Amino acid sequence: MKKLFFVLFSLTINVDTFAAFESTYEPLQSEKILFINGNILDGEGNELLDTDLFIADGKIIAIGKGISVDDKDIKIIDAKNKWITPGIIDIHSHMGVYPAPSVRTSSDGNEATSPVTAEVWAEHSMWVQDPQYALALKGGITTFHVLPGSANLIGGRGVTVKNLQRNTIQSMKYPNAKHSLKMACGENPKRVYGNRGQAPSTRMGNFAGYRKAWIEAENYLNKLEAYDLKSDEDKMVESPPKRDLRLDTLSDVLKDEILVHIHCYRAEEMALMIDVAKEFNYKITAFHHGVEAYKIADLLADNGICGALWADWWGFKHEAYDMVQANIAIVDQARGGKGCAIVHSDDERGIQRLNQEAAKARAAGNKAGYDISKARAMNWITSNPAKAAGIYDETGSLVAGKNADVVLWSGDPFSVYSLAEQVFIDGALAFDRNTGFGPVSDFDVGIVDPREDRVND
Repeated sequence: MKKLFFVLFSLTINVDTFAAFESTYEPLQSEKILFINGNILDGEGNELLDTDLFIADGKIIAIGKGISVDDKDIKIIDAKNKWITPGIIDIHSHMGVYPAPSVRTSSDGNEATSPVTAEVWAEHSMWVQDPQYALALKGGITTFHVLPGSANLIGGRGVTVKNLQRNTIQSMKYPNAKHSLKMACGENPKRVYGNRGQAPSTRMGNFAGYRKAWIEAENYLNKLEAYDLKSDEDKMVESPPKRDLRLDTLSDVLKDEILVHIHCYRAEEMALMIDVAKEFNYKITAFHHGVEAYKIADLLADNGICGALWADWWGFKHEAYDMVQANIAIVDQARGGKGCAIVHSDDERGIQRLNQEAAKARAAGNKAGYDISKARAMNWITSNPAKAAGIYDETGSLVAGKNADVVLWSGDPFSVYSLAEQVFIDGALAFDRNTGFGPVSDFDVGIVDPREDRVND
């Protein structure tokens, strides 16, 4: 009886531990809104001119010309000569774990104490008062994905967040979105640990470290699965395998419950990481930064891997030298347009103007000879990052039934002169440039006028 109590107690602790970190997100009160006469980039590759959009109950209800709704409670917004897009999604952010002001005491993005720290979760470092969230919202960001830094081979779990400033991280977490696993190739882990006289100190040491970690995870998962297959009688006299937080995360990757996102610059290393994933039977969701992704664009497309990339950052370290400005376009156009390209920020300022970053990448692609429309480029900051975050069924494009995450722009969203006028999250107004309505961090209270326009600070 004591043994049975121990087993049940152990399993209960396991379940309750995960329940403690579940999302408690509640949307703001949504409105019934009919946007009329707007120009729409829907995030599915379509440009719809002089078109209406109807949202209600937090969802997109209809999109088309001449929508008529018989309801006196509907708010009508005339969007003539303005543009409407899905809310922008940044798949690579460190807001909250590297908040503003940038001081050492709140620099919590890297648990640089071991090459493999799969046990840590970015959300456990996030500062909910970070004033950068509101600045990103003013740039049209409705959802963002926060990752640990890149000091380690395996840095821990990332989290997807709704861009509504709240008092707890649980109340910002995107409901039911999968965690990610942050991994890193190349210079960073070998520099961090090599400089300490530890392993890894070389790229071959990096790969040995990944493989060792996955072998441990396989063994752990095999033990868990073997225990689950035992009879109830056997479980009464045998304890479950000892729980290991690091291996919990890695085994969840092997069970396809966590998405793999990898910081990796060089083409040959990305190809090697694909081989490691095949060896241990897990899937890579996206390579981040990837300045040499253009060299293996077809390989990425063949394996269904997104390239989350910068428009024009390069040359700031050795592995970032061999970049071309058409990088994003080449990844996008691989295998006849079957590639998955994403414009990401990795930067608290860049996140405020991802629309402009996408515009730069589109211009570079067209200059290189590709024919990339604005509607196609909009996918790079809406539907494609939604796919990489595992939330595409709910957001990332203006499709009936999806969440009403919507941005109303003053003009063409690919123009440097256009600004996000209004931002809606789940059909509720989250920011209004004309009235100054929007969130203000507790950190900013009494310091910053909430009506001040700081989008491009």
